[in-house]
Amino acid sequence: MINDYKRLVDVEAEIFKALGHPSRLLIVKALAEERKCVGELVKLVGAAQPTVSRHLGVLLKSGVVRRRKEGARMLYELAYPCLLGTMSCVNKALKQRAAEQRALVGW
Repeated sequence: MINDYKRLVDVEAEIFKALGHPSRLLIVKALAEERKCVGELVKLVGAAQPTVSRHLGVLLKSGVVRRRKEGARMLYELAYPCLLGTMSCVNKALKQRAAEQRALVGW
């Protein structure tokens, strides 16, 4: 049973690590709106194509995104839209933390 928890935690940590870079978060949020090709993501992220491809590789490996070929284009999409619920929770936590800090300094 402990080994099952350890495996689960390892997979969860891989997902959080994949989401732990601003460019990858930007990619995830963009893919939540619609599927995109690498070229579109390059423009969005403002990084070179090899860099964006490496970020996509991390997201693919963790299972956060998936890709499929449509004609000559390779399109990327968010594999689990429910991950955005996690981001909503993080945003609530950030707002609460900011409010607590403002209260501490008397703003």
